[in-house]
Amino acid sequence: MSSPAVRLPARPVRLFDSWWTVAAGALCAMVVLAGGLWFSLHVQTDETLHSAVLFAHLASLVLGFGAVLSADYYGLLWATGRCTLAEVIGATARLHVPIWAGLGGLVASGMMLHPDVHSPLTLTKLGLVAALTLNGLQAGLLGRRMEEASQPVGGRLLLWGGATALVSQACWWGSVVIGFLNTNS
Repeated sequence: MSSPAVRLPARPVRLFDSWWTVAAGALCAMVVLAGGLWFSLHVQTDETLHSAVLFAHLASLVLGFGAVLSADYYGLLWATGRCTLAEVIGATARLHVPIWAGLGGLVASGMMLHPDVHSPLTLTKLGLVAALTLNGLQAGLLGRRMEEASQPVGGRLLLWGGATALVSQACWWGSVVIGFLNTNS
């Protein structure tokens, strides 16, 4: 007589399990961004709250963009042979929390800074934030695939990583420049 098979509990589905889960996360993120835009059109802040929100916006920029620059710096260290790819993957995995916290803080505070949705620059910035969010979601899947990859990591994953970093930098720097231009206009 054989013993019954031991059934292991099912592991819950996680955000970075597959392209399907990332796509579901992306859909949710775009709904949240659209809701935030709607909210920003209907909220009024007084001068004191506006100053506090502006400070939160700048602090979130420092947190999120600083973490992105740190992650990309690790990539440059690897590219110049000064650290291993495993070190880069480990460091960037630990930086996801401050990156997402910074981006979330930027979006939440930006909703209360009265963006001019009729301005082409503001619309471009909103597009960059949406692209940045989607890029960040797929970067999580990239990180998972790199962690699971056999060593050495293949060229496709490395190309994917380079493209992810370039899109990230373009979106962050573009948003910063547009924010600066909007503040000074």
